[in-house]
Amino acid sequence: MSVVEAAIRGGAVTVLLLVATLLLRDRRRTPTGLYSALFALSVAAYVIASAPGFSVLDARWRIPIGLASMGVPAIFWIAAAAYFDDDFKPSLYRPLAWLGLVLLGLWQMRDGRPIAHLFHGGLSLMFIVFAISHAFVGRDADLVEGRRRFRLVLVISTALYTVGIIVSQLFLPGSARSAPFSFINALGLWALTFVFAAARLSVPTDRQFAASGILGASASPAREIHQDDPALALGTNEQDAVLLKTLRDLMENNKIYREEGLSIAVLSTKLDAPEYRLRRLINQKLGHRNFSAFVNGYRLSEAMAALTDPSQSSVPILTIALDTGFGSIGPFNRAFKAHTGMTPTEYRRERPGGMQKAPPADLSPIPKSASLSRN
Repeated sequence: MSVVEAAIRGGAVTVLLLVATLLLRDRRRTPTGLYSALFALSVAAYVIASAPGFSVLDARWRIPIGLASMGVPAIFWIAAAAYFDDDFKPSLYRPLAWLGLVLLGLWQMRDGRPIAHLFHGGLSLMFIVFAISHAFVGRDADLVEGRRRFRLVLVISTALYTVGIIVSQLFLPGSARSAPFSFINALGLWALTFVFAAARLSVPTDRQFAASGILGASASPAREIHQDDPALALGTNEQDAVLLKTLRDLMENNKIYREEGLSIAVLSTKLDAPEYRLRRLINQKLGHRNFSAFVNGYRLSEAMAALTDPSQSSVPILTIALDTGFGSIGPFNRAFKAHTGMTPTEYRRERPGGMQKAPPADLSPIPKSASLSRN
């Protein structure tokens, strides 16, 4: 390994360790800090493990560093889920998936047969695909501009780079540590490290693009716009204030949220306003990180009122869900339970004015509870 390559790899490792330290320090204020730090540490391990001469390193260092580097694709997938999924919650199956990849890596290190490389490489590619899906799914509804840019800039470049490494290793095992591939690999790692560090450290801690689900925001009521909403007075200029008032009128009076499949692009067209301005206002003035959460706040508010309205006690819950803009009963049930902590059926039964106990079967050929069976 040349002196230049050693300097490049050493610089990348240093930056990654610094980023990991800062993210771990701020992990309580930055919900995705832990996942970012683990990703940074895993990449640092790969920078070392892919260097020429790594195989002669003392086993006490070589084995843990090598195993940590084997789990990079799984950590990348977990970090992407935490970054971009506002409903992300820690679960056991994700660490188990990482452990499975690491164990395959251990098999690859001990066996060295092509089948071991094939299994590890194939599973790694699967995790990369999962990470890419997290980056693209929901991008249109994402209201956090820094996070929207991050989806494309870092995730896609990292994914393409990782796929290139995995494919080259499947067809040319050991090529990562041979010249000139090793030097090119070092340059690529240094460039990605710089982008990763810049993306994570350039955003103030209180505005990190972490998933709001980790903060428990899903349990708090979604915010709507009202006539006396202080956000109307907080527009950065008169145009923003007018846009917020027009948006309130469209949502509350015209009830546009009832339209199935309503997107921010459609709403910006109806408001005759640039999409980026609308995203910024809903995010910064109304506190929503996701457009679907903003729209569902109105839908759920109307649904909750309907479920406690005595005059609608016999209306099936499916009908209420469809009338308020949900496309089917499944998404409605999930959103309702995340918002209230109970199912629509439970909410209706426990609230004054909601459905009362069904009459005896001999007095009613079709019990009212039958309309709730789809919940």
